[in-house]
Amino acid sequence: MKDIKVGFNLLVWSAIISEKLLPMAERLKKIGYDGVETSMGEQSAEPYKRFGAQARDLGLEVNCCLAVGGDENPISESAAVRQKGLDRIKWAVDRADDMGGTIVCGPFHSGFATFSRKEPQEQEYEWSAEVLRQAGDYAAQAGVLLALESLNRFECYLCNTTEQLAGLIKRVNHPAVVAMYDTHHAHIEEKNVRTSINAVAPVLKHVHISENDRGTPGDGNVRWEETFEVLAENKYKGWMTIEAFTRNDPDFANAINVWREYSSPWDIAENGYRFIKDMCQKYNLK
Repeated sequence: MKDIKVGFNLLVWSAIISEKLLPMAERLKKIGYDGVETSMGEQSAEPYKRFGAQARDLGLEVNCCLAVGGDENPISESAAVRQKGLDRIKWAVDRADDMGGTIVCGPFHSGFATFSRKEPQEQEYEWSAEVLRQAGDYAAQAGVLLALESLNRFECYLCNTTEQLAGLIKRVNHPAVVAMYDTHHAHIEEKNVRTSINAVAPVLKHVHISENDRGTPGDGNVRWEETFEVLAENKYKGWMTIEAFTRNDPDFANAINVWREYSSPWDIAENGYRFIKDMCQKYNLK
């Protein structure tokens, strides 16, 4: 069994899972990818089931990436809104299970781009932990891990750094609630690569390989040598999944302020895959 699996997030084409993405998945398999990651913009269950079966036929694993909005914010003052957040996470677990997936990753500890105009409060961490603990119970029954992500200050305020994220995960104290490290957000928020990865290393189960401009990994300013070196020192085992953005899905692009093209999707996929494999070989990550 591989210690490192290489994945590709299909968001460069669409946030909506459908059979239209199957040719992309086929080509990604030929490049060498172990799996794909899907966004969860589609609201009905059947497309997830169909795509999961098709991916398995190709020999690809599938993971999911989830964000929640302000109307389902796990740290809302409203108990009803927090319940909607919990329900949404449970729904995502069900869709991951439909596809045969084992990871739902993302910043669903709080509402995406939902701000209180003040620093994170103790009560908000408690509300988030309460929701995530219940979600963890639900996910564990399906054999799914909830991999939480720290996000940059322009998209989130509860967890901007891995230190904050590690503190939240410690509060949750559930084996199904773990950490994801995203190199794009770390490039913005963290002062030191080693310190940031070490903060979550004991619970790190997923890594997003994402360039500072969201283009092809290795073409920008992320401190890749240090990143792979520290992951190797911590004997990281898990996914390294490329997350890059384009304007192919205008609704999604507009929602996250993507106003230009950074790299073509297949440049990202082909050169990004070679970049990850070369770096893994250099640092003896297999």
